[in-house]
Amino acid sequence: MAATVTLEPAGRSCWDEPVSIVVRGLAPEQRVTLRVSLRDEKGELFRAHARYRADAGGELDLARAPALGGSFEGLEPMGLFWAMEAEKPWGRLVKRDVQTPFAVELEVLDGHEPEGGRLLGRTVHERDFLAPGVRREPVRAGRVRATLFLPPGAGPFPGIIDLFGSGGGLCEYRASLLARHGFAVLALAYFRFEDLPESLNVVHLEYFEEAVDFMLQHPKVKGPSVGLLGFSKGGDLCLSMASFLKGITATVVINSCVANTVAPLHYKDMIIPDLGSDLGKYTTTESGLFNFMNIWNNPLEKPYHQSLIPLEKAQGPFLFIVGMDDYSWKSEFYAHMASERLQAHGKDRPQILYYPGTGHCIDPPYFPPSRASVHAVLGLPIYYGGELKAHSRAQVDAWQQIQTFFHKHLNGKKSDNSKL
Repeated sequence: MAATVTLEPAGRSCWDEPVSIVVRGLAPEQRVTLRVSLRDEKGELFRAHARYRADAGGELDLARAPALGGSFEGLEPMGLFWAMEAEKPWGRLVKRDVQTPFAVELEVLDGHEPEGGRLLGRTVHERDFLAPGVRREPVRAGRVRATLFLPPGAGPFPGIIDLFGSGGGLCEYRASLLARHGFAVLALAYFRFEDLPESLNVVHLEYFEEAVDFMLQHPKVKGPSVGLLGFSKGGDLCLSMASFLKGITATVVINSCVANTVAPLHYKDMIIPDLGSDLGKYTTTESGLFNFMNIWNNPLEKPYHQSLIPLEKAQGPFLFIVGMDDYSWKSEFYAHMASERLQAHGKDRPQILYYPGTGHCIDPPYFPPSRASVHAVLGLPIYYGGELKAHSRAQVDAWQQIQTFFHKHLNGKKSDNSKL
């Protein structure tokens, strides 16, 4: 093979860390195709490719050379990572076991045909989800089923509870990555995991209160409060936790509703009913994907007022992250509702970040945007929305903003985002 492929940091890096890609040993202004691939834990293949031209010295630096076509165009140093698409329709890249890295293969092919060119160079780079020194501790405390991630050092560290959505299970990849930025993060399951309920029929807030107590009593967690990070259904659960439970200082929700959804919420002698939906209002795209954005009842209409979460009872600030192309929830509408409700009760307006061209699944940086996926519980192909490049850039910015918000409100520090 004629070319040398260099990635920095060399050998391995954290998934949310950018890498530099340089190819040397090419002919002056040689046309080449870069192809990247990985297989997830289920063996599913994800791939991307882009066409480039080397400079006059036979070097190709993706920080300086724009892609001339392929999976993306333009100057995108990390495009080969965020542009990967599943070989199977509607596949979504997630990390199921954060204790092992993803092995990413990068190939350099002669010419601008991604399948037919002669192989000029090849390398494999490992992308970790546990940074050096980050500790992963399974939690089985009382009813709580979770995993705690602790940063390197003696601590104590500002604490965050991390909740995912209506797919259920225990999702650790966001918490494991966030821990490397100085937070003690509890990835919390609440159904469809071990001895937890298989279905989300009823939610008891006491379970989440037990998780908050666990964090505040942990010697490595800096009190007297914790933060909350929730996505989709996990977002409205975080809003309910912030509204009713003690010991919560800051709450971030990603594309979530401001009413209680999916199942009735119980806490002591109180019940907040499910907002409810009309499944007959779903639509389908030309490719057969289900669009559920319009099925949800309007919490501003009188029959559904009781499902609204009393955000004004919360003690700390909110950050709403809104994908303007979200096809699962009317996220922009709900964020406006939250702002109006808080102001009507004399509370500070929440911080709201709007991301045009961005869909529902806003993951940490460099995950390929999931514009469609088969829902883990429903088993249906769901349309999530989003434009590839805009969504990917939003993920990088949102990840920085989440860290800044929590550092400010949990320990008074500014976030160091120099590694992003």
